[in-house]
Amino acid sequence: MKSFLLAFVLLALASSFASAFDPSPLQDFCVAIDEPKNAVFVNGKFCKDPKLAKAGDFYFSVKMPGDTNNPVGSNVSAVNVDKIPGLNTLGISAARIDFAPYGQNPPHTHPRATEILVVLEGTLLVGFVTSNPNNTLISKVLNKGDVFVFPIGLVHFQFNIGKTNALAFAGLSSQNPGVITIADAVFGSNPPINPDFLAKAFMLDVKVVKDLQAKF
Repeated sequence: MKSFLLAFVLLALASSFASAFDPSPLQDFCVAIDEPKNAVFVNGKFCKDPKLAKAGDFYFSVKMPGDTNNPVGSNVSAVNVDKIPGLNTLGISAARIDFAPYGQNPPHTHPRATEILVVLEGTLLVGFVTSNPNNTLISKVLNKGDVFVFPIGLVHFQFNIGKTNALAFAGLSSQNPGVITIADAVFGSNPPINPDFLAKAFMLDVKVVKDLQAKF
């Protein structure tokens, strides 16, 4: 009986761990197509006949810089299953990140993916914060050719500390990693979170909270 219970617990833990990541494919590839009418969307997309797959299903170009003329001075060009249908079920995606001088990719999380970042041009200050209760900042300045990893689910950021443009590429361990930008989620939610609650949570004046909400 004890052996059965132990095996059951281990199996449950293994199943729980496995379900936290994209499932392994059971075929060479599954090129995504739009869902048929009235079909159920589960995890990923429906597949086209593999005999009809072509090179274009596995290709996308990010050679053109993204527009960094915005309040944060950066642009993230996601390379996911919506851009490359052949990524479907393969458990991986990527992104090109362009930075204007002193531009930043604000604090955010990827709830379903670990991220690995490679700097191609410029100098970036990057970092992530560990979970409660320690909330330790782990940060480093990266130069061209440097690589840094952001663990799954943790709040992280990138900041161009140079006087010139910067460029980085990121790989993510999910075809749909998700992005939660902290400021947007907290101060830009729809409908807005009660400002009195946020004022207490962030130890701010209510007027400051309302001003922040008006910016998002």
